[in-house]
Amino acid sequence: MSADTLLASDSRIPVPTAPPTGVRRPRGAVARRIVLYVALAVMAVPFIVPTIWMIASSFKPLDQIFASPPSIFTASPTWDAYVQAFGFQPFARQYANSVYIAVVVTLIVLLVSSLAGYAFARLRFPGQNVLFLVVLVGLLVPGEVTIVPLFQMFKGVGLINTHWPLILVTALAAPCVLATFIMRQFFIALPVELEEAARLDGLGRLAIWWRICLPLAKPALSAVAILTFLASWNLYLEPTVYLTSPDLFTLPQALTRYTDAYGGEMWNTQLAAATMTVVPVLVVFLIAQRQFVEGLAHSGLKG
Repeated sequence: MSADTLLASDSRIPVPTAPPTGVRRPRGAVARRIVLYVALAVMAVPFIVPTIWMIASSFKPLDQIFASPPSIFTASPTWDAYVQAFGFQPFARQYANSVYIAVVVTLIVLLVSSLAGYAFARLRFPGQNVLFLVVLVGLLVPGEVTIVPLFQMFKGVGLINTHWPLILVTALAAPCVLATFIMRQFFIALPVELEEAARLDGLGRLAIWWRICLPLAKPALSAVAILTFLASWNLYLEPTVYLTSPDLFTLPQALTRYTDAYGGEMWNTQLAAATMTVVPVLVVFLIAQRQFVEGLAHSGLKG
């Protein structure tokens, strides 16, 4: 083939053109987006402003917190409230109590809910739907209804004023039921062909759950972990009922004990302790919010 023929054939080949440097959105779409952002910003004010006020007021002297006219920030910030938070009671120990209880509860719920969710999603046995309905009924029973019989039960086995009731009740109650529902919905949405291929490779049920399903369920596991951690972190009624020693208190219970000799509230110290309680959890949620939303979205795809 001659060069002229090649040039002739090449001339018939369309030459790709560069994509446009910018695509203008319709004015209506831009306006709707602006209105949406403004509306979201306005709705976020009731949630953001109190948090900012709490953090800023924790650096104020006590006489400036409710000063008139009110102000969010102070010209003379001080760390005294944070020092008093640790000196007034064993706050570091109480902080560690909340952390380790929440972590243990979260790990137990992840294990139990992933196993139970996989069983309800993939195993077929008589009365499966009825049993799952019975499990979901646990979400309808308020914790206040069962607190007295549970107290009597734990008192009978000598577990009052220990952390065992906080771990067992939280790990096997409503948070675990909700987690089981989320995991079941996620596992139902997984393609059955994945399990069939795994069975051809000789994997059993537990191996399929561990090596195939759990790695794919990271979004759902993230959502379950965040919800369970927050449920354990924010417990107040159960610690108040089961614990009597300040060294065993958790953070929600400890926050109520910052009072002076006359019973007045130590507002700046309490706000400093509340800031140290809220901010770490808020940071973790902001970091993992994408996995959290993705996990809840995938849990409702099927079933």
